[in-house]
Amino acid sequence: TAIATAGMRALPIGFPKVMVSTLASGNTAQYVGVKDIVMFPSVADVAGLNRLSRQILTRAAGAICGMVEIGLPASGPPNALIDSSAAADRPLIVASQFGNTTTCVEQARKVLEAAGYEVMVFAATGTGGRTMESIIESGLVAGVLDITTTEWADELVGGVLNAGPTRLEAAARHGVPAIVTPGCLDMVNFGQKETVPARFAGRNFYQHNPQVTLMRTTPDECRELGRIIAEKLNLSTGPVTLMLPKRAISVISAPGQKFHDPAADEALFSALKEGLRADIEVIEMDCGINDLVFAQACANALLKNIAMRNAVLH
Repeated sequence: TAIATAGMRALPIGFPKVMVSTLASGNTAQYVGVKDIVMFPSVADVAGLNRLSRQILTRAAGAICGMVEIGLPASGPPNALIDSSAAADRPLIVASQFGNTTTCVEQARKVLEAAGYEVMVFAATGTGGRTMESIIESGLVAGVLDITTTEWADELVGGVLNAGPTRLEAAARHGVPAIVTPGCLDMVNFGQKETVPARFAGRNFYQHNPQVTLMRTTPDECRELGRIIAEKLNLSTGPVTLMLPKRAISVISAPGQKFHDPAADEALFSALKEGLRADIEVIEMDCGINDLVFAQACANALLKNIAMRNAVLH
């Protein structure tokens, strides 16, 4: 499994990849990485053909044959995202999203699509953030709508949805125009309630569903998050704007909600502003992250940054 999937991870996204493995029903992150590898549980060990393995292998073979026969474009750069639709001709914008920021991303998306862009949305679940960063690295991206930077809260505090210490670096280092918000930095993600480490006993928790437990970040954690994200944005070689929704950074941090904590939010905002380079634009708005006015402002700021970048290149 390790050897075969290592080879598969070298293939571009869209190239058919199927792995039948005894390990497919566990944590497959190390095998899949940020590529579209389909993992088939073998159920029994892969040791010759029998009445069970014959069924599993036949269906896996059928799956990859179907992937091949569905049709692929005949040409294109080796790292291109395989897509034969008309949308592939439009410049690509990538965006980060969580359930708590979906409204913002969807409203911003409408503005960007009306301006002629294709918007590809990634769930900020650790794997999603890493995948988005890898696509930015590929050189295929015209702009980044980074609404949901929550993965840094998990990276700092010890949650389960971290995207690693290089999150936010790809756009900065490659000069890709971007807007960044502190979306969902009020929360650290864990699994079922009983999986939360004992050291967090007594903290402010929100049960999103039976499988997802959220923990509110403290003022000290928010201050450190602000420092880290400012440090990442300071790496920027292209136009970037920090957008701050002063009333709420998620659905549940709004006034009257479980994670409403003005002191923690202010610690975050202050550290962000204090740590940023003087030439990086900051836009503060007296609204929540999911308000229409904020979503539209994010989209328009990104369009402005893309235009600035294009003017320099041309």
